[in-house]
Amino acid sequence: MKEVAVGILLRNGQVLACQRKRSVRYPLKWEFPGGKIEAGETAREAVIRELHEELDIHAQPHGELLTHDWVYRESTTGREPLGAFRVTYFIVRSFSGQIVNRTFEAIRWVTPRELEQMDVLEGNRVAIDLLLKRQKSDGSPL
Repeated sequence: MKEVAVGILLRNGQVLACQRKRSVRYPLKWEFPGGKIEAGETAREAVIRELHEELDIHAQPHGELLTHDWVYRESTTGREPLGAFRVTYFIVRSFSGQIVNRTFEAIRWVTPRELEQMDVLEGNRVAIDLLLKRQKSDGSPL
């Protein structure tokens, strides 16, 4: 199982959505930025490193939103789940630097409701649902 750390960047009630390149697995799907946790790295360290590599920012993760396992069935062969991931999502409310798209086909700020309607990687839907519930529970923006 691959371990991944993801950052959910929040600004003025919006979330940063990133679209995967055409040339990679799951082309043009929308996702949150992040990537694989390297050996000896914590999930928090990984998300900070990944956000710097992908977006050229220095993130200060606010806290962990959730960790969950997800298997992409179309990536499973025989008994070996090649598409098995343990994903840790971090809320990122503050960062320094200007966002630069170094990795994605496109990036854009959207509301969680808009994100819900986009062609998002299925594994990210759990986090999106949780964001929507949190927004509804107290009525305030994220």
